[in-house]
Amino acid sequence: MRLEERRSSREEARAAGDLKGQKVRRSTEKLLTRTTSGAIYAIITLACVLVGPITTTLLVTAEAWLCCSEFFRICRMGGRNPNDVLGLLAALVFPAAAYFHGLVACAFVVIFLLMVSACWYVFTPRANVADVAVTAFGPIYTSFAFASIVLLRKIDPGIGGAFVTLGIMFSIWANDAFAYFVGSAVGSHKLAPKISPNKSVEGFVGGLVGSVLIWVLLAAFVITKLPLPLAAVFGIVVGIVSVIGDLFESRLKRGVGVKDSGNVIPGHGGLLDRSDSMIFGSTAALLLLFVGGYL
Repeated sequence: MRLEERRSSREEARAAGDLKGQKVRRSTEKLLTRTTSGAIYAIITLACVLVGPITTTLLVTAEAWLCCSEFFRICRMGGRNPNDVLGLLAALVFPAAAYFHGLVACAFVVIFLLMVSACWYVFTPRANVADVAVTAFGPIYTSFAFASIVLLRKIDPGIGGAFVTLGIMFSIWANDAFAYFVGSAVGSHKLAPKISPNKSVEGFVGGLVGSVLIWVLLAAFVITKLPLPLAAVFGIVVGIVSVIGDLFESRLKRGVGVKDSGNVIPGHGGLLDRSDSMIFGSTAALLLLFVGGYL
């Protein structure tokens, strides 16, 4: 009788997927999927940045377009109706403008985008001001800011520019990685429980350590005129801004009740999920290095 009850309970657990072996298999498959897709993403990014500014621009253009598309998807789930054609076209233009004519051209694109968005609002009775706002903000957020990678790579078309760009990108990835591992190991104090419950203060501090470490190495071997103490400060600032970018995107998703912005990267969700820290962090790095006169 007990054996039959045990078998019956195991059958119920098996049907629900609650057996220990099933849980281990699911966790393993999820880890392998996430690791494989993450490695492919990293290899493609590394190759494009190393080859030169043109391939970097093409990569950023594709990623910016996808990020903008996912942003508009989130906005539509929240009841907004952005002009996809206008916004996605602008998302394609920003990286090209950065490559050919730099930051000044990007500023002109912003002005043109605002003017065209205003015209669309005037001549489209169904559109409201919120629709216009997200139409203009979408490409500025996902593409204009992302074009900072293009501007960084253009500094030096050779290997020096590649090392600067990759170093900054590695600092943002290190910030994410250190935050995850430290938070998983010792995280107990929630950083922003209502926006991102898994983030901890301990993980946040660990992430800053990772960011500072890469920036110090960057100053020691690549941007040698950047003093090491200032490099540490830059690492802290970029790390903080990267976390704000992550929380900003998390707030967007939580506002409409979705876990991921998309499903383009298996195990990671959407490209905006993968790029939220990079968008803010790389922009902060560009501004710090430019204002400081280190570019």
